[in-house]
Amino acid sequence: MAVDKLFLPETGFVRLPTVLAHIPVSKSLWWEGVRTGRFPKPVKLAPRVTAWRVEEVRCLIRSLGRKT
Repeated sequence: MAVDKLFLPETGFVRLPTVLAHIPVSKSLWWEGVRTGRFPKPVKLAPRVTAWRVEEVRCLIRSLGRKT
């Protein structure tokens, strides 16, 4: 079952494609921002699963002046 990338839950975690659907930057620019502290740090949920806290993503969207 496909998950809508534009859906941003109230709480929980989201993967990179969902983050990038709301914050229009390239994948490489996103990772550079994570490295420099401009964007939130990810959470490793499993060895090959990286995600971000949706609350931190929402805060970033608000700070960038974007609507969810």
